[in-house]
Amino acid sequence: MGHDCLADETIWDDAYALDRAHVFHSWHAQRDLHPTEVVTGHGVWLNYADGREMLDFTSQQVNVNIGYQHPAVVEGIKKQAELLATIGPDYANLARGRAASLVARRAPEGFDKVFFTNAGADANENAMRAARLVTGRDKILSSYRCYHGNTGAAISATGDWRRKPNDYARGHVHFFTPYLYRSEFFATTQEEECERALTHLEHVIEFEGPDTIAAVLLESIPGTAGIIIPPKDYFKGVREITRKYGILMITDEVMAGFGRTGFWFALDDYDYTPDIITFAKGCNSGYVPAGGVIMSKPVAKYFDDVVFPGGLTYSGHPLAMGAIVATQEAMEREHIVDNAHDVGRDVLGPGLEALVEHHPTIGEVRGKGVFWAVELVADHATKEPLDDASMQRIVAEADKLNLVLGVHNNRIHVTPPCVISAEEAAEGVARLDKAMTAAGC
Repeated sequence: MGHDCLADETIWDDAYALDRAHVFHSWHAQRDLHPTEVVTGHGVWLNYADGREMLDFTSQQVNVNIGYQHPAVVEGIKKQAELLATIGPDYANLARGRAASLVARRAPEGFDKVFFTNAGADANENAMRAARLVTGRDKILSSYRCYHGNTGAAISATGDWRRKPNDYARGHVHFFTPYLYRSEFFATTQEEECERALTHLEHVIEFEGPDTIAAVLLESIPGTAGIIIPPKDYFKGVREITRKYGILMITDEVMAGFGRTGFWFALDDYDYTPDIITFAKGCNSGYVPAGGVIMSKPVAKYFDDVVFPGGLTYSGHPLAMGAIVATQEAMEREHIVDNAHDVGRDVLGPGLEALVEHHPTIGEVRGKGVFWAVELVADHATKEPLDDASMQRIVAEADKLNLVLGVHNNRIHVTPPCVISAEEAAEGVARLDKAMTAAGC
């Protein structure tokens, strides 16, 4: 069995050549890929193989909240590896218990139990499973403007184009959530947008049949869909509607949680309590894959005498748990969430808003903490999205300026690590300004 890969001996130290020979990349046609080799990183900076030091305005998959190579997290993983590198989920393990305690501490009162997963997709998968079992109902309602992951039910719950070639799960219904800049409800104010979006949701529930709906699943702040900041009272309205019809409410904090918005959880800024919370990414900044489901007491209690038919070989993996503990403790000790809040308020927000005066393609700037979107349009009246070629020119010009940018359709997502300093944030905005100018945008 196997085959001869002796040719690999000649490229064994060539990351790019080995990648193109053997690595199959996600979300891409494979032929024309040209991945950049990264050697190491520190804080908000990445070191490329060509010797350049890059200011990262993406946090990769918007998950490196604590920054690269944080010494406390690296040390936490090392200590756990030396003590016990792996153990199955059926055992009690101190790192797992401490990680669950620290995660639950950030949730609202009454959320004491955590089911660990490997990422955000399987967190949402198991949250939906729990909701269906608790309610005895089938349907999950979610937004067209959302992303919940790439496993079976999670991708069907997703609203964007990636759902369509993967839509095999049953019982998913989509609706429109507030997005005043591109309002589906002909609203002119956030108050109108909120009220009409809630009316729309209730109509969808009534037409689908409340007795068929297990849960409403919503990101606290839609991330991949555009970092769309909901009106202040939207989630309180959703909570009232779900309670009215006996429907559970699942809040997806996978991208927005653990400091990204300047709060431990983004829901902290919206004054409501869901039934289930999902998380991943920033819980340990992706140092070791981890995610999970935080259950309210009524949901967790249901499974006191009913078997939860879900599990993962690496649920609560000790190395991931050690990384969570070290990350959570360092974030609290170093006031990293406060830093994200202050940098967003004092530097990123004002700095990005100031770009509007110099760049006629900017249609809207929105965000909080270190979670911002700059939406670019070809025409302010029609709000026609700026074309892909122009967006890619901006990315290319930013690369020349040693700035790593994240682009999603016609939006630049500014999502640096939560540890970014005010000076680094200002420097990043200045480089973005120059890149847009050089790109003619």
